[in-house]
Amino acid sequence: MLALYYYNYKGFHSTVLMAVADATYKFLHVDVGAEGGASDGGTWSNCSLHDVVEENRAGVPQPEPLPNDQPVPYHFVGDDAFALRTWMMKPFSHRSQVLRERIYSYRLSRARRVVENAFGILCNRFRCFLTTMHQHPGTINLITMCACVLHNLILIRYPHALSEVDGEDPDTNDLIPGGWRTDQQRQGMLPLTGHHTQKDAKDQRDYLSHYYMSPAGAVPWQERMVVAP
Repeated sequence: MLALYYYNYKGFHSTVLMAVADATYKFLHVDVGAEGGASDGGTWSNCSLHDVVEENRAGVPQPEPLPNDQPVPYHFVGDDAFALRTWMMKPFSHRSQVLRERIYSYRLSRARRVVENAFGILCNRFRCFLTTMHQHPGTINLITMCACVLHNLILIRYPHALSEVDGEDPDTNDLIPGGWRTDQQRQGMLPLTGHHTQKDAKDQRDYLSHYYMSPAGAVPWQERMVVAP
Protein backbone atom coordinates (compact mmCIF):
# COMPACT_ATOMS: atom_id res chain seq x y z
CA MET A 1 0.00 0.00 0.00
CA LEU A 2 2.90 2.39 0.73
CA ALA A 3 3.93 2.35 -2.93
CA LEU A 4 0.56 3.71 -4.05
CA TYR A 5 1.17 7.03 -2.29
CA TYR A 6 4.40 7.57 -4.25
CA TYR A 7 2.92 6.73 -7.66
CA ASN A 8 2.85 9.99 -9.65
CA TYR A 9 0.93 11.14 -12.71
CA LYS A 10 3.86 10.27 -14.99
CA GLY A 11 3.42 6.61 -14.15
CA PHE A 12 6.35 5.90 -11.84
CA HIS A 13 7.18 6.25 -8.14
CA SER A 14 8.77 9.42 -6.83
CA THR A 15 9.33 11.57 -3.78
CA VAL A 16 9.25 15.37 -3.75
CA LEU A 17 12.26 17.62 -3.15
CA MET A 18 11.21 21.21 -2.53
CA ALA A 19 14.04 23.70 -2.11
CA VAL A 20 14.91 27.39 -2.04
CA ALA A 21 18.17 28.41 -3.72
CA ASP A 22 20.16 31.63 -3.54
CA ALA A 23 21.95 33.46 -6.35
CA THR A 24 25.05 31.25 -5.97
CA TYR A 25 23.08 28.00 -6.52
CA LYS A 26 23.27 26.97 -2.85
CA PHE A 27 20.19 25.58 -1.13
CA LEU A 28 18.85 27.78 1.66
CA HIS A 29 15.98 25.51 2.63
CA VAL A 30 15.27 21.89 1.73
CA ASP A 31 12.17 19.79 2.36
CA VAL A 32 12.14 16.23 1.10
CA GLY A 33 9.83 13.28 1.61
CA ALA A 34 6.40 14.23 0.30
CA GLU A 35 4.82 11.42 -1.67
CA GLY A 36 4.95 11.82 -5.44
CA GLY A 37 1.26 10.93 -5.65
CA ALA A 38 0.13 13.68 -3.26
CA SER A 39 -1.91 16.62 -4.54
CA ASP A 40 0.00 19.78 -5.38
CA GLY A 41 -1.80 21.78 -2.72
CA GLY A 42 -1.18 19.12 -0.12
CA THR A 43 2.52 18.93 -0.98
CA TRP A 44 3.04 22.66 -0.42
CA SER A 45 0.72 22.85 2.60
CA ASN A 46 2.68 20.09 4.35
CA CYS A 47 6.08 21.54 3.43
CA SER A 48 8.09 22.69 6.44
CA LEU A 49 8.55 26.11 4.81
CA HIS A 50 4.84 26.73 4.23
CA ASP A 51 3.71 27.84 7.68
CA VAL A 52 6.93 29.74 8.34
CA VAL A 53 6.44 31.88 5.25
CA GLU A 54 2.67 32.25 5.56
CA GLU A 55 3.05 33.44 9.16
CA ASN A 56 5.92 35.81 8.31
CA ARG A 57 8.46 33.91 10.42
CA ALA A 58 10.98 33.19 7.65
CA GLY A 59 13.26 36.13 8.41
CA VAL A 60 12.49 37.80 5.09
CA PRO A 61 13.50 41.50 5.16
CA GLN A 62 10.84 44.17 5.37
CA PRO A 63 9.55 45.68 2.10
CA GLU A 64 11.85 48.27 0.58
CA PRO A 65 11.23 50.83 -2.15
CA LEU A 66 12.44 50.31 -5.65
CA PRO A 67 14.49 53.37 -6.72
CA ASN A 68 12.43 56.48 -5.90
CA ASP A 69 9.32 54.38 -5.55
CA GLN A 70 6.91 52.71 -3.12
CA PRO A 71 7.99 49.80 -0.88
CA VAL A 72 7.74 46.37 -2.50
CA PRO A 73 7.93 43.09 -0.54
CA TYR A 74 10.88 40.79 -0.99
CA HIS A 75 9.64 37.68 -2.73
CA PHE A 76 10.52 34.21 -3.91
CA VAL A 77 10.46 33.40 -7.62
CA GLY A 78 8.39 30.36 -8.51
CA ASP A 79 6.31 28.78 -11.24
CA ASP A 80 2.72 27.60 -11.57
CA ALA A 81 3.23 25.00 -8.84
CA PHE A 82 2.71 27.81 -6.33
CA ALA A 83 -0.11 30.21 -5.64
CA LEU A 84 0.63 33.83 -6.46
CA ARG A 85 1.31 35.69 -3.21
CA THR A 86 3.01 38.94 -2.30
CA TRP A 87 5.97 36.82 -1.22
CA MET A 88 5.78 34.47 -4.24
CA MET A 89 5.86 35.90 -7.75
CA LYS A 90 5.32 33.78 -10.86
CA PRO A 91 4.95 34.51 -14.59
CA PHE A 92 1.79 35.60 -16.34
CA SER A 93 0.04 33.07 -18.55
CA HIS A 94 2.23 31.98 -21.46
CA ARG A 95 -0.70 32.90 -23.72
CA SER A 96 -0.44 36.60 -22.85
CA GLN A 97 0.18 38.88 -25.82
CA VAL A 98 0.70 42.02 -23.71
CA LEU A 99 4.31 43.17 -24.16
CA ARG A 100 4.63 44.36 -20.56
CA GLU A 101 3.45 41.00 -19.23
CA ARG A 102 5.68 39.04 -21.60
CA ILE A 103 8.72 41.07 -20.55
CA TYR A 104 7.86 40.54 -16.88
CA SER A 105 7.56 36.79 -17.48
CA TYR A 106 10.89 36.76 -19.33
CA ARG A 107 12.63 38.59 -16.48
CA LEU A 108 11.13 36.26 -13.89
CA SER A 109 11.97 33.13 -15.89
CA ARG A 110 15.51 34.42 -16.35
CA ALA A 111 15.83 34.75 -12.57
CA ARG A 112 14.33 31.30 -12.06
CA ARG A 113 17.16 29.76 -14.06
CA VAL A 114 19.18 29.94 -10.84
CA VAL A 115 17.12 27.31 -9.05
CA GLU A 116 16.82 25.27 -12.26
CA ASN A 117 20.62 25.25 -12.41
CA ALA A 118 20.86 24.34 -8.73
CA PHE A 119 18.73 21.24 -9.32
CA GLY A 120 20.64 20.52 -12.53
CA ILE A 121 24.01 20.70 -10.76
CA LEU A 122 22.70 18.44 -8.00
CA CYS A 123 21.53 15.78 -10.46
CA ASN A 124 24.65 16.03 -12.59
CA ARG A 125 27.01 15.58 -9.65
CA PHE A 126 25.00 12.95 -7.81
CA ARG A 127 23.92 10.78 -10.67
CA CYS A 128 21.84 8.45 -8.54
CA PHE A 129 19.08 11.01 -9.19
CA LEU A 130 19.21 10.23 -12.90
CA THR A 131 18.03 6.68 -12.48
CA THR A 132 15.71 4.53 -10.38
CA MET A 133 16.69 4.06 -6.73
CA HIS A 134 15.59 0.71 -5.38
CA GLN A 135 15.49 1.87 -1.78
CA HIS A 136 12.97 2.46 0.99
CA PRO A 137 11.51 6.01 0.91
CA GLY A 138 13.21 6.85 4.19
CA THR A 139 16.59 5.88 2.75
CA ILE A 140 15.94 7.93 -0.39
CA ASN A 141 15.07 10.94 1.76
CA LEU A 142 18.33 10.56 3.67
CA ILE A 143 20.34 10.22 0.44
CA THR A 144 18.68 13.35 -0.93
CA MET A 145 19.33 15.43 2.18
CA CYS A 146 22.97 14.33 2.28
CA ALA A 147 23.39 15.18 -1.40
CA CYS A 148 21.99 18.67 -0.80
CA VAL A 149 24.46 19.23 2.06
CA LEU A 150 27.38 18.03 -0.08
CA HIS A 151 26.13 20.18 -2.96
CA ASN A 152 26.40 23.28 -0.76
CA LEU A 153 29.77 22.24 0.63
CA ILE A 154 31.24 21.79 -2.86
CA LEU A 155 29.97 25.20 -3.94
CA ILE A 156 31.46 26.83 -0.82
CA ARG A 157 34.87 25.21 -1.27
CA TYR A 158 35.01 25.33 -5.07
CA PRO A 159 32.82 28.31 -6.06
CA HIS A 160 34.36 28.64 -9.53
CA ALA A 161 33.81 25.03 -10.58
CA LEU A 162 30.52 25.80 -12.30
CA SER A 163 31.17 25.08 -15.97
CA GLU A 164 27.90 23.13 -16.20
CA VAL A 165 25.58 26.06 -15.40
CA ASP A 166 23.74 28.21 -17.93
CA GLY A 167 25.51 31.19 -19.42
CA GLU A 168 24.59 34.12 -21.64
CA ASP A 169 26.08 35.23 -24.93
CA PRO A 170 27.75 38.57 -24.08
CA ASP A 171 26.69 40.09 -27.42
CA THR A 172 23.15 38.80 -27.84
CA ASN A 173 22.23 37.85 -24.24
CA ASP A 174 20.86 34.57 -25.60
CA LEU A 175 20.85 31.58 -23.27
CA ILE A 176 23.84 29.25 -23.53
CA PRO A 177 22.56 25.97 -22.03
CA GLY A 178 24.65 24.53 -19.23
CA GLY A 179 26.10 21.05 -19.49
CA TRP A 180 23.42 19.57 -17.26
CA ARG A 181 20.71 20.58 -19.75
CA THR A 182 22.32 18.55 -22.52
CA ASP A 183 22.68 15.44 -20.38
CA GLN A 184 20.44 12.95 -22.15
CA GLN A 185 20.07 10.84 -19.02
CA ARG A 186 18.47 13.59 -16.99
CA GLN A 187 14.76 12.96 -16.45
CA GLY A 188 14.08 16.40 -15.01
CA MET A 189 11.80 17.55 -12.24
CA LEU A 190 8.09 16.90 -12.64
CA PRO A 191 6.07 20.09 -13.07
CA LEU A 192 3.15 20.74 -10.76
CA THR A 193 -0.04 22.56 -11.66
CA GLY A 194 -1.24 26.05 -10.79
CA HIS A 195 -3.13 27.49 -7.84
CA HIS A 196 -5.52 30.36 -7.21
CA THR A 197 -4.17 33.83 -6.54
CA GLN A 198 -4.84 36.80 -4.26
CA LYS A 199 -5.75 40.31 -5.39
CA ASP A 200 -2.89 42.03 -3.56
CA ALA A 201 -0.45 39.58 -5.14
CA LYS A 202 -1.90 40.28 -8.59
CA ASP A 203 -1.55 44.00 -7.94
CA GLN A 204 2.08 43.52 -6.94
CA ARG A 205 2.82 41.46 -10.05
CA ASP A 206 1.20 44.12 -12.21
CA TYR A 207 3.22 46.81 -10.43
CA LEU A 208 6.47 44.91 -11.04
CA SER A 209 5.59 44.41 -14.69
CA HIS A 210 5.35 48.20 -15.07
CA TYR A 211 8.63 48.62 -13.17
CA TYR A 212 10.44 46.32 -15.62
CA MET A 213 9.26 48.61 -18.43
CA SER A 214 10.50 51.77 -16.70
CA PRO A 215 13.95 53.38 -17.14
CA ALA A 216 14.85 52.27 -13.61
CA GLY A 217 13.94 48.60 -14.09
CA ALA A 218 14.40 47.79 -17.78
CA VAL A 219 17.40 46.06 -19.35
CA PRO A 220 18.38 46.96 -22.94
CA TRP A 221 17.79 43.58 -24.54
CA GLN A 222 14.48 42.54 -22.97
CA GLU A 223 12.14 43.51 -25.82
CA ARG A 224 14.26 41.66 -28.35
CA MET A 225 14.01 38.51 -26.23
CA VAL A 226 10.20 38.42 -26.24
CA VAL A 227 9.33 39.85 -29.67
CA ALA A 228 9.45 37.32 -32.50
CA PRO A 229 11.76 38.34 -35.40
